[in-house]
Amino acid sequence: MSSYVVNGASRGIGFEFLRQLSSNPANTVIGIVRDVKSTGAKVTAEINRSNVHIVQGDLDSYESLKKASEATASITGGSLDYLISNGARLPEDSNFVGFGELGKNPAALEEELMAGCKTNVVGNVHLFNLFLPLILKGQQKKVITISSGHADLDLISKYEIEVTGPYAVGKAATNAVVAKFGAEYAKDGVLFMSISPGVVDTGHFDPAKLTEKEAQGLAAVSAKFQKYAPHFQGPMTPEESVKAVISVYEKASLANGDGGSFVSHLGTKQWL
Repeated sequence: MSSYVVNGASRGIGFEFLRQLSSNPANTVIGIVRDVKSTGAKVTAEINRSNVHIVQGDLDSYESLKKASEATASITGGSLDYLISNGARLPEDSNFVGFGELGKNPAALEEELMAGCKTNVVGNVHLFNLFLPLILKGQQKKVITISSGHADLDLISKYEIEVTGPYAVGKAATNAVVAKFGAEYAKDGVLFMSISPGVVDTGHFDPAKLTEKEAQGLAAVSAKFQKYAPHFQGPMTPEESVKAVISVYEKASLANGDGGSFVSHLGTKQWL
């Protein structure tokens, strides 16, 4: 029996974590979401298992995360085995353009960078600090952050991946946060690591919803991805991605040198 907290569990990858982790009735699975009512209804309709609990929490609100940690302690009896931080700010306006283009509206760019820092960086620092007392009392002691290959500096430079800058900056900074926490708590047996879920079909790249300019940007970055990984056949399903991520963190350990690491859903630096 293991206990899990999944932050950002209302849809996509986060919701799929709820589905897969709760398939073992001995597990206790807690989803942290902003809208408890709608997510609770979705869980009832699509999962309908008594070992799934939904609590309110928002990476932009320290107090809400504090209350979520207290609610988790009440559900689990004061401990936690796994914390999976999936929630993140996803600025869609920068998906297919670079900082040069975004800089034509400097006020909007600055606002987005600051908002991304608050959610993706500061929010995760608070999340980790608030849940660590529970993790330290758990058996598995694993803290997993869902990252992105867009945060890999070598990939960006070698293949000229100039798009989605604010998101990449947020994920790269969060990777540093994960490594710092890993360095601080390794002595206590806590494994921190960042895992990229790969390219996942969560509805963000529906061609029918893209403008002509966005479609051109998607085609350009897709061509670069194809050059990087000729075998790449397109996005995975959330089910495939989550299954792979779980396999990676289950195999990972401090003894194997995985503390503070940043890897893909394959457990390597191959992002696609």
